Amino acid sequence: MSLLTNNVIPDNHGKVFGTNAMEETDLLEIKKKLLELDGIKNVIVNLEIFPREFTVHTNKMVNITDIENKVKQIGFHAIPKDTFIL
Repeated sequence: MSLLTNNVIPDNHGKVFGTNAMEETDLLEIKKKLLELDGIKNVIVNLEIFPREFTVHTNKMVNITDIENKVKQIGFHAIPKDTFIL
């Protein structure tokens, strides 16, 4: 594993996560919980695609495990997508 695969680093693109949450209210709850983590400045939820995705933007390095665990606390999963599109 590397710095880029284990962390969300501050940049313009953020890190995209897939989730098994389907309802808008559940996705907004995920957003609310993630904004509680130190270093997360914005979460953008994409309701247009399936499976649902959200993008996390940070102002400092945040460990992906911390994001996954925060989402698990409310009963859903967060699966990080690839860092770069090949």
